[in-house]
Amino acid sequence: MMPLVGVPETIRCGMAPYRDVFCRAEGFEHISRYVTGLLLSPNKTLQGIYDMQVWEPGAPHSRRAMHEAVFEAGWAADALMPHHRAVIAGAHRGHGREVISLDWTYAHHERGPKIWGVKKAWDHVEHRLAPYQTVVTAVLANRARLDGIEVLVQQPNRQDEELAYLQETMRESYPQMEEARGRVLELLHHRVHCLGYKKRTDLAWDIVQQLEQEGHFPSAHYAFDHGVLSLELSRGIEHAGKHGVSELECSRNIQWQGQWHRVDTVAQTLRQAHPESFRAMRVHCRNGQTKLFWVFTKVVRLKRYGRKRLVVVHEQQDLGDTPRFLLTDALHWDSRRVLETWSYRWTAEIFHEFGKQVCGLEAAQVRKEEAVKRHFRLSCVAQSLLQQAPASGSETERFAFAQGAITIGQKVHTIARDALQSLLKLVEQLFAQGHSCEHILGVLMPA
Repeated sequence: MMPLVGVPETIRCGMAPYRDVFCRAEGFEHISRYVTGLLLSPNKTLQGIYDMQVWEPGAPHSRRAMHEAVFEAGWAADALMPHHRAVIAGAHRGHGREVISLDWTYAHHERGPKIWGVKKAWDHVEHRLAPYQTVVTAVLANRARLDGIEVLVQQPNRQDEELAYLQETMRESYPQMEEARGRVLELLHHRVHCLGYKKRTDLAWDIVQQLEQEGHFPSAHYAFDHGVLSLELSRGIEHAGKHGVSELECSRNIQWQGQWHRVDTVAQTLRQAHPESFRAMRVHCRNGQTKLFWVFTKVVRLKRYGRKRLVVVHEQQDLGDTPRFLLTDALHWDSRRVLETWSYRWTAEIFHEFGKQVCGLEAAQVRKEEAVKRHFRLSCVAQSLLQQAPASGSETERFAFAQGAITIGQKVHTIARDALQSLLKLVEQLFAQGHSCEHILGVLMPA
């Protein structure tokens, strides 16, 4: 574990545009150190990040001061993300096509059942009961970079448990006014929870409304899977003058030859009776690869959704693989443009992996709602700062598989070199002042 002497220059320059969001200069220093720790510390808890810090002699510091500056000070997490989107908007202009990917993921917290937003429920990915947060994300991407632009944690739905409790404790009469008052409060709390709960699709629609209201990304269309697809979201994107590409569940019904059929049944009929209707098409994906697909497309009608363009996609020439069904409101788009836009949807998976493995979305132990929001949003900022960092990886890191592309590891290596340089300068200064090795060790790693 390498001690961190101040904030590396790369992080300091990247954090400069965010200074107005935060209150005091001392608090901003703590936040900059915290963001540095999210990238470089092996332990992503506040205690782990604080333990790596080396402070100037005589400078006031404490773990409590860092906790207060990051999680309790007057700056608001909801104000950080609009500012963050305004900052990164300029970096995305003039770099070709950009797409906003909407997605959701599970953030597991095996040791933190008391963390806000954590519930123990069935995890359909790992096929077991697990404590996790449901996180809805938005990622802006072009061919050169991707940035997380929003992270929302879904409030757990405990309405069934509350309703069972209310029914179990129901009484015909309350002779004492205090008992009646307490019962009314219980009913009001249940009602507040019912009104405050939002499904994943509702959170995704909230994100789209906020993004379109700000107008920082006027040319960015949307890509998302069936997990966030809803009628309100589809119509909202269309009313904003944009288009969305979504994955469609195989059980959805479409109007085919005057009758309603499941979309997978229609695809199977096409494969068996008219395989020539699937045309080979080369698509230049977001990651730079050119892939060959066999696709069928047609404008169809869905219940409630109306007329949409359906694209049935196979990756094998014999059509033996399970097809993917893509849906878009852009009736004038051809299959290639739909597939190219859909390839940007996987940037959300990259962002989820980065957040969990690098920024510790599943490692932080903060419990309150505001603290959870701040940690997630600062993780978005850290990810964007890493995107704009220059790369100076060692020769052994330039493997052939990268094909000359700059990797995340090389960017982290650059920031780590900046941190190590600051550490060496401090050690050099202390030696020049005549301090002993024991004294320097006490400065870098206090007993």
